[in-house]
Amino acid sequence: MASFEEAKMSFMEHLGELRVRIVRSLVALLIGLVIAFPFSQQIMDYLARPARATGHTLVFLALTEAFWVQMKVALIVGLFIAAPGILWQIWAFIAPGLHAHEKKYAAPFVIVGSLLFLVGGAFALKVVTPFAIQFLLSYERPGLQAMISIGSYVDFLLKFTLAFGLIFELPLAITLVARMGLVTAKQLGKNRKYAVLGAFIAAAVLTPTPDMFNQTLMAGPLIILYEVGIVCARIFGKKPKAAPAPEPAA
Repeated sequence: MASFEEAKMSFMEHLGELRVRIVRSLVALLIGLVIAFPFSQQIMDYLARPARATGHTLVFLALTEAFWVQMKVALIVGLFIAAPGILWQIWAFIAPGLHAHEKKYAAPFVIVGSLLFLVGGAFALKVVTPFAIQFLLSYERPGLQAMISIGSYVDFLLKFTLAFGLIFELPLAITLVARMGLVTAKQLGKNRKYAVLGAFIAAAVLTPTPDMFNQTLMAGPLIILYEVGIVCARIFGKKPKAAPAPEPAA
């Protein structure tokens, strides 16, 4: 009975710790939102540049649409600003289950994770979405004019920005599971062909265009990040325990 009560208490303590980390992450997100909101109009103008470069003007179809889109942009930018704080809370939640020598990776986890998230978002905005927008607007022809709602346009951009931000966390995720001993670099290498196939399937599902060029823009980084993850797993992964030496014969 005592062990059951201890296990129950431990479970409730974990739930309480999870709640604390979630609340602190939300506070970090709120701070990021407050920082980003004054610049949301300039950010909106920047995001509209790929569409304006094609000669189109963005419109809003409801009185409140432009305001809420501006709030959404500020929220997503606030998420990128708050990324270090959120990653720190994730680390603080899993740290009690780590060994003392593994806790020294806290700073690299937060720094590398934040940089990968930012680089992924920047890659989406700078490389992927401009090509996708040009391709989709190429279907415009006489008698078929594009009228782009600011809401649908920003949703399109933000979806890819967040998706690529998360995709670029792949090496960090692989490193963590390898450090936990769930996978090894050898296993990842053996499954490389499935990873490549999965990358192109994911790209075909997530990209809005059917052409191979835009799909490769997503699948290519996924494959490269997977290879980087294999290297990280080889360096930082959990080392297998050496087999005990045989006892000498009597």
